[in-house]
Amino acid sequence: MARAGIAAVLGLALTLLLWPSSAAAYPAPGLVTGAVGIHDPSMVRTDQGYVVYGSNDLLEARISTDRTAFTDAGSAFTAPEDWWAEISPEQNPWAPDVSFHNGRYYLYYAVSNFGRNTSAIGLATSDTGLPGSWDDQGEVHRTDEGDDYNAIDPSLLVDDDGRWWLAFGSWWTGIKVIELDPATGKPLPGGGQPHGVAAADGGIEGPALIKRDGYYYLFNSYGTCCAGTDSTYRIRVGRATSPTGPFLDANGVDLRQGGGTFVLESHGRWIGPGGQSVLNDVDGDLLVYHYYDGEANGAPKLGVNLLDWSSGWPVAY
Repeated sequence: MARAGIAAVLGLALTLLLWPSSAAAYPAPGLVTGAVGIHDPSMVRTDQGYVVYGSNDLLEARISTDRTAFTDAGSAFTAPEDWWAEISPEQNPWAPDVSFHNGRYYLYYAVSNFGRNTSAIGLATSDTGLPGSWDDQGEVHRTDEGDDYNAIDPSLLVDDDGRWWLAFGSWWTGIKVIELDPATGKPLPGGGQPHGVAAADGGIEGPALIKRDGYYYLFNSYGTCCAGTDSTYRIRVGRATSPTGPFLDANGVDLRQGGGTFVLESHGRWIGPGGQSVLNDVDGDLLVYHYYDGEANGAPKLGVNLLDWSSGWPVAY
């Protein structure tokens, strides 16, 4: 066989090894114990250990010193912010995104009128990142009934050149990206319309935007959440050379045209993985997500897996 032919066969074999051909090939979540019931988790490492924030209960919090044993730590907020009532009768924030930049912790979150695109993304900041320490900075971006997209599920990326980008969105016309002002953490004055970067029939939400080895990677949750063992969430990804796309999957299909390479989906007892975020930790990049436990009456639980990037694409292990 010619050298080129051998290389092609080896490349195909590597692809088959890296991309699961069946649900059984996906890994189980890494070991976590204690208070691990949560939705839409976002994790940050602080001087006090790890903090995870999730949807509901004023952004419920879990803390851990070793990334394994987690305890309930209250919530990000101690009371609803006054402006939430303009958006959401429930005043129940969702889908936090927590990160550390320039000596401060930033917490982006969503408030929404459930099932409608009357929504807003808010921002809070903290010196410690701990529950109860957050100072709300108000509204970042808002959508109303006349809009064809939804301002929920924020994900912040701070680029190598110091530019700030926020991915967000769901359903309707899908996932968007806007540029932010690093001085305020809010949109640049006159920044224009958000860039459309992903869409899908049957539901798409929960973007997580990161940069790795010169590429921008956009993880999204596809399907439906929050239905216990009937949930159909699965995590797919595309990559681009610009934070505003176009994002293509491993087969070259645009995420705006329904593309997306699978990272994780239902397998065994671990149903509907999604609501994901990515944390760069001391031992590599972590995929942090929730799933529904088929052996615990569909209870939502925290999932954590490391990502292998050796193929140029994220593979959970």
